[in-house]
Amino acid sequence: MEEQRQHFLVVTFPVQGHLNPGRHLAKRLALLAAGARITISTPISGHRRMFSSISTPDEEVQDGNITYIPFSDGDDDGSSSRNFKSYVTDLELLGSQHLAAIIRRLSDGGQPVTCVIYTLLLPWAGRVAREHGITSVQFWIQPATILAICYHFFHGHQSIVSAHSNDPTFRLNLPNLPTLQIRDLPTFLTITDRDNPNFHFLSAFKDTIEAMKAGEKVLVNTFDELEPDAFGLMREHMDLVAIGPVMPPAQADASDSTPVTRDLFGEDGSRYMEWLNTQRERSVVYASFGSNLVLKKGQMEGIRRGLMESGRPYLWAVRREPSEIAVPDKEAAEPKTGEKGMEIEWCAQLRVLSHAALGCFVTHCGWNSTAESLVSGVPVVAVGRWADQATNAWMVEREWGVGVRAEVGKDGEVEAEEVRSCIEMVMGDGERGLQIRRKAAMWKERAREAIGEGGSSDRNLRAFIQAIQNS
Repeated sequence: MEEQRQHFLVVTFPVQGHLNPGRHLAKRLALLAAGARITISTPISGHRRMFSSISTPDEEVQDGNITYIPFSDGDDDGSSSRNFKSYVTDLELLGSQHLAAIIRRLSDGGQPVTCVIYTLLLPWAGRVAREHGITSVQFWIQPATILAICYHFFHGHQSIVSAHSNDPTFRLNLPNLPTLQIRDLPTFLTITDRDNPNFHFLSAFKDTIEAMKAGEKVLVNTFDELEPDAFGLMREHMDLVAIGPVMPPAQADASDSTPVTRDLFGEDGSRYMEWLNTQRERSVVYASFGSNLVLKKGQMEGIRRGLMESGRPYLWAVRREPSEIAVPDKEAAEPKTGEKGMEIEWCAQLRVLSHAALGCFVTHCGWNSTAESLVSGVPVVAVGRWADQATNAWMVEREWGVGVRAEVGKDGEVEAEEVRSCIEMVMGDGERGLQIRRKAAMWKERAREAIGEGGSSDRNLRAFIQAIQNS
């Protein structure tokens, strides 16, 4: 009788910031868990964008040694205007039914799932796994520090945060963490208006924390050396395993021709890499604000002006909405050697950050982008706006010293002069810039040691796989 193979089913939210770490983890599992089957399941809205050539939106896809099986969340074309509460209600109802059906189908086909790993905001996936007698594991795709902040918020500190939610400079002392201001917290913790469309993130995160406390193992996308205090604190309450920064198997050293991810947005060919090849070493400012944020016209103009006034060549991957923002004419968007700026819709970010021409990353400080900057050793200008970004920006500047945090103006937007001065501080010859670049180089080395063979995160992930295989 053939011995049962391990079968990891990775379940993710259908957005870039969840799919990327989910897919990278799946690839690491495929490399390290010899003979294991790996399946990724995400809602159809994300699946159909990753695989735009499929004949039907719910078509199963075999991509190398990873199988993709989507499920419906009631928003298969990604166009729903439901608020977050309505969406997550439908996601849980439909997702639970469809995930259970996928598990049964795989079992009936002789490929039983042995471990379900699910990303943030999907605690119901763990419940479905346990109902089928399958080991369930959470994948926390944000820093351990944010996990610690959320834990304290739901265990004795919610009232004081709520009472001072409108005072961004109020100083908050949480156990075993450095002093934080309200503006440094994840934004969903400071929402008190129940009519705010993001208010229900609170209950989603509370459910996630409660599932962790119930004894599930939690994989965390960070490394031990980066956040020792937060890990020391949270390991008293939860079974945490640091396995990050979770990157593609080639890490940040992929060649220009090597695809390192399957994004939801098509990149603009290779022209930006060809342009980078014409630039001097550590001379280029790269700017990107992630896959979700679409900048308003005024903010976009301010950032563009700040990039131009920095006097340095820049590459800007900017998400545009045609109804709000006029796209530059084709000739202006195709800079030639010697021109200062190039603006594109999307790019393979790790390839850009690992390029020798990169000198600075102006970023929204989502955790994937922050981790990629650490692995690549690129100094940061942090422009955090919502969710975990403000906390990540605080850590970039105060905890790790690898960048500066841009201050917002009275209108809540970052002005051109602030963008320009932050770039100059990070890339200039002053002592602050030199120190930031030294710190960035140091953390690059430590991050790569952690995820390299024999490093702390590599050892932790191998031990996790071994424990699953022995269970």
